[in-house]
Amino acid sequence: MQAPILKISHGKVITPGGILSGHDLLIQNGKILEITNKQQEIPGVQTLDAQGCYVAPGCIDTHLHGGGGHDFMEATPEAFYAIAKAHARYGMTALYPTIAAASMKTFYQAIDACEKTMNDPGEGAQIMGLHLEGNYLNKQMKGGQNPDYIYAPDPKEYKDLLERTDCIKRWSASPELAGALDFGRYATQKGVLVSLAHTTARYELVKEAFDAGYTHATHFYNAMTSVHKAREYKYEGTIEAIYLMDDMTVELVTDGIHVPPAILKLAHKLKGVERTSLVTDAMSAAAWPDGDISTIDPRLIIEDGVSKLADRSALASSIATADRMIRTMVTQADVPLTDAVRMAAESPARVMGILDRKGSLEKGKDADIILFDPEINIRYTLVGGKIVFQ
Repeated sequence: MQAPILKISHGKVITPGGILSGHDLLIQNGKILEITNKQQEIPGVQTLDAQGCYVAPGCIDTHLHGGGGHDFMEATPEAFYAIAKAHARYGMTALYPTIAAASMKTFYQAIDACEKTMNDPGEGAQIMGLHLEGNYLNKQMKGGQNPDYIYAPDPKEYKDLLERTDCIKRWSASPELAGALDFGRYATQKGVLVSLAHTTARYELVKEAFDAGYTHATHFYNAMTSVHKAREYKYEGTIEAIYLMDDMTVELVTDGIHVPPAILKLAHKLKGVERTSLVTDAMSAAAWPDGDISTIDPRLIIEDGVSKLADRSALASSIATADRMIRTMVTQADVPLTDAVRMAAESPARVMGILDRKGSLEKGKDADIILFDPEINIRYTLVGGKIVFQ
């Protein structure tokens, strides 16, 4: 017996070819069956009336620390499920749990939690694999990272981790550290996206790092240098080097604070849609409107729509959600809605090598779909054709 078909009708469907009106989107067995403007009788069809909302691919976050009052550093399946469910309410359909600098015990526990939740999906966004943002970072650019767990790459350590599991999909590191280029080559060979982060690398080193596998830039503009003066001479920073590397992709924390709107606009203009992903870099207080961060981490405060260290010496992740990413790009950075949606869905799927099944509304792809109104408020979230929020 065939599975029933779900039809999403009366919406503005955002596809790679543009926005389609007067089209129905048909879903069966968790996949997009068809996008059609043909009027047809389908026995037993279930209908979801979009009521004029935009119908778009679900957002994919490749850099996310927590939400709903939980942090992935808790390293339990319960925390992973809770965070995925909390963010699904705001339009996220797939995510890569991000683990900051921590003990190896935490890393191994996070691997166990990730493997379980990847193999046994919950009722929220799909968990796609881990992103390790540590421990191989430059202490000079640590930001909110714990300096007790920051050091140069340890071959035995990273080889043990990557031999144990294939759930590690991203790893952010500073290419200027001793052994960091060898680490990049090894991790890349294991199918891991290696990304430069928390770094002071200049142009020549960025080029060398790119060749060693560092093809992506973690939270572009944050925890990296820009053009600067040393004594009487000026030098390019990491940011300028990344712009000069045409094929290097970037991600932007899109809350309008970590990166000012004018710079978001600049990155969109210079890097383009296909090489720019939107991320939340969100922490536990995200997707948790009534929560009190002091009950979770007294070192942090929430102020001006962002998380900060309590002494205000640095930003510490964000409290952004997927809908806010798109809204910020459209309303503050003057980026077209279709471009913002692509950067929140298609571009991260491309960067992570999953564009064959996610990131756009096309026949045969996973039915990871969001419906939102003109103010970009999420009305429905579907993961694999199943409504997880309405």
